[in-house]
Formats: sequence, structure tokens, C-alpha cells
Amino acid sequence: MSHRALSIALFAAFVVATVAISYVAGRRTRSASDFYAAGRRIRGWQNGIAVAGDYLSGATLLGVTGLIALYGFDGAVYLVGFLVAFLVVLVLIAELLRNTGTYTMADTLAFRLRPRPVRAVSAVSTMVINLFYLTSQMVGAGGLIGLLLGLHGTVAGGIAIGSVGVLMILYVTVGGMIGTTWVQIIKAVLLLVATALLTLLVLARFDFSVGRLLESAAQASGDADRYLSSGSYFTNKLDLVSLSLALVLGTAGLPHVLMRFFTVRDARSARASSNWTIGIVGVFYLGLIVLGLGAAALVGPAAIKKADSNMATPLLARFLGGGQHSMGGALLMAVIAAVAFATILAVVAGLTLTASASFAHDFYAGVLRHGASDERREVAVARRTAIVLGVVAVALAIGLQKVNLAFLVGVVFALAASANLPVLVLSLYWRRFNTAGAVTGTLVGLVSSVVLVAVSPTVLGPSGLFLHHVTPYFPLSNPGIVSIPLAFLSAIVATLLTGREEQSPDFDELRLRALTGYETAERGRP
Repeated sequence: MSHRALSIALFAAFVVATVAISYVAGRRTRSASDFYAAGRRIRGWQNGIAVAGDYLSGATLLGVTGLIALYGFDGAVYLVGFLVAFLVVLVLIAELLRNTGTYTMADTLAFRLRPRPVRAVSAVSTMVINLFYLTSQMVGAGGLIGLLLGLHGTVAGGIAIGSVGVLMILYVTVGGMIGTTWVQIIKAVLLLVATALLTLLVLARFDFSVGRLLESAAQASGDADRYLSSGSYFTNKLDLVSLSLALVLGTAGLPHVLMRFFTVRDARSARASSNWTIGIVGVFYLGLIVLGLGAAALVGPAAIKKADSNMATPLLARFLGGGQHSMGGALLMAVIAAVAFATILAVVAGLTLTASASFAHDFYAGVLRHGASDERREVAVARRTAIVLGVVAVALAIGLQKVNLAFLVGVVFALAASANLPVLVLSLYWRRFNTAGAVTGTLVGLVSSVVLVAVSPTVLGPSGLFLHHVTPYFPLSNPGIVSIPLAFLSAIVATLLTGREEQSPDFDELRLRALTGYETAERGRP
């Protein structure tokens, strides 16, 4: 069997298996609760693995490993931020959100605020954030398929990305949350096993001496001192602070992660989910650091830059298997690429489900239909939304094929930390907070993040995507250091400048339910 035939066979096997799982799960989807929240039948440990599956994206496996290989210490900053972020989710959000919501983040906001305005802006925020995240995942998928199948050029990459879009839509429309959850669990297990295998193979090359590995990676970089200290990638210290702030706070505002906590039966299970996720993510990130250093030491920065920084992990796998023209190298690279592809497919399915659920549940049913839509029609709208979202994400990904995935993910986290986290925290913890504050905070956080990225050095200027002769108007690549405080401040100011809401007494009931899970007989589930 040729190398390409082997790669195609592995891809096909995974696709067939996961589509079959989604189809079987889809037959159990009979209501909106099944489609959005898996009927709340997912156990804590299962959900913890699924959340890790959602969280450990292809951008993390491919993009961050490439950054560590090329820039050392600065690349590892991403992993520290990602891991610490889940402590924020565990302490501030997970249990409280599960106790007060139904399907989406907007359910919590609508409990004590005017439903239609907050559902409208929440749906817009979710769609934009998930669209950016979808784009980053599909860029990675296109690069993987192109590397394995020998496809080159924008057209070939576009075909690969379009194929991923079709599969993504199929998973969501057929399987719903039940199917997506089991795909995430299987993918998380595969990802951990594959990462552990590569980690052991890398360490074996250096007699299981981390010190020797680190020294070899630093020497291969060409500038050991710079590789082992900050400044090789983040030349602007404020940019490092801005990214770190976005990563640490962004997870608590990611819609597809938050939606996972609605699939468990109670707050205790939500807490268990977070604990499982933190453990899995921590182990995985330790492995990624080894893979990044191994790619630098064994493959070399020059070869990684020539291929694409996002392809450091598959190139490392090929080297460890025996080299470019060996059967072992082709086999190991195909296996790792198939796992990475599985990672991307699972994540894009979760993102698409979240975005389509938010549009159908929050905007269509809650805003356009004033809450009068029946469940069957709502789920049908969600499925149609998934199709439209997939088409748009494919178009964006084709235009951004050469952008590093880790950068795109950093932008997504900044969007989530700016648009969603401030209003969630203020709604759960501040009695005076009102609808005007929620709407203003969400829009200011979302718009400021997008605008600042659009005028940053990554988009404009000599090293940007467009208008290379233009000087960037904003000096930082990540907007978090400006957009997050601005969103909090605008939400607070808008609240103080407007009157108290008639629903403000509901804050006491919200806090009671958030902290205890107790539901009063008069109110019931929102």
C-alpha cells in the first residue's frame, strides 16, 4: 500500500466510524433537550473528557507545537494560559451556570434581565466567536490533508477545507449533542494516546533526559539564550501580557465550552467535569511541550518553516517513524495526522452545534418568535443554521490558509473574554446589573476586539495579511489588554447611568439557584 493510500485509508476509517456513531446517536435525539444538551444524561467524568475534547483543538496540537518548536519559551506561554484558564471556569462559572441555565449562556442572563435584548446580543456574540474558532480549525484541517495527500496551492487547500465543512455539517445535523459528545470522548482518548506515544518516542531519543532535549532544541534554534527566554516571538512585552490575559479569562466565555455544562444532571457533575478536564488538559500540555522541543531538535526550524509552522507535529511523527521515504515514517505521520484530523472534526462539530443552538434557541425562538416556537421547528432552524455557518466558515478558512492557528485561537479567546465573560460575571455577582449594562458590555467587548484585531500588525503593515504599506493603527497582535477592561467598564457605566430594573428582585432567586441548585415552585426552570 502506498503512503498516500495508507493516509486515505486511515482518514476514511475515522470518518466512517464517527459518522456511524453520530447516526446511531441521532436516532436517540427526539427533543430540543436531546439535540442541545444530550437530554442531560451525560455523567460528570464523561462530560469532563468531552469538555477536554472540545478544548483540545487542532489549533492547540498543531499551532502551539509549531510555536514551541520555532520560538521556545514564548510558544509555551499559550499552554500556561490555556491551563490556568480552567481554574477560572471552575471557580467562577461552571456550577453557577449549570444551576441557572437551560441550553445556552443567554438563559442565565435572561433569568433576571429582559430576555429579548440579551438573547439577541448573546446570539450575535456566540455566532462571531464560534465563526472565528471554526475558521482556525478548518485552516488546520486543510493543511493536514494537503500535507498527507500531496495537495498544493490555494485551490487544493480550498477543496480540503470544503470537505471538512461537509463532514462538520453532517455530524451536527445528524447526531446533535449526543453524537457530538461521543465523538469528542473518542477523539480525546485517541489524542491522549497519540500524544503519549510521540512523547515517549521523543524522550527515548534523548535517553529520557529532559535536560538533553531542552539543550538540543535550544542549539537547533540557532540562538539558545533567546530560545529559552521571552522575546523571540513576543517582541512587545505588552503583547505577551495582552495574550495571557485573553487566554486566562477567555475560556470562561467560550460558548461551546459553557454549553457542555448543560449536558450533566446537576452542579456536582459540573464540578466533576471541570476537575476531569483540568487533569486531562494538564497531562496533554506537558506532552505538547516535549513534542515542540522534539520538533525543534530533530526536525529543525528550517524544515518546519519551509513546510508550515502548523505542521511541526506530523513532521516530527514522520521523523520518529524512520524518515520521509520510509514506510514507518509514513505510517506514524498518517496516524498522527488522522488523530489531528479527528481532533479538528470533533471541535468544529461542537462549535457548529453551539452556534446553531444559540441562533435557534436565543434569536429565533427567544427574539423573533417571543418564546412561542415549538421544539421541532427550533431544532430544524438549528440544523439549517449549521449549514449556513459551515459555508461561511469554509470561505473564511480558504482566505486565511497561511495564518498560524495559535494566533487565531488567541484572538478567539480575546473575543470571548471581552464579549461574554464581563456580562456573565456581573449578572451572577452584581445585584444592580441591568439589561442596558449587559447589551452595552457585550457589544463594546465584541466590536472593540474585532476592530483592534483588524487594525493590528497581524492584519495591516509589512508583516500583516493586507495593505503591507500601511502602518498598523493598533500596536498589539492581541486586543485583550484593551478590550476586556473596556467591556467591563462599559457594562458598569451603562448600568449606573440607567435605572434599576423591575426584575432586580430576581437576583436573590438567581443567587439561591446558582449556589444551591434549588428551584422555587413559583419560578421553575427558565
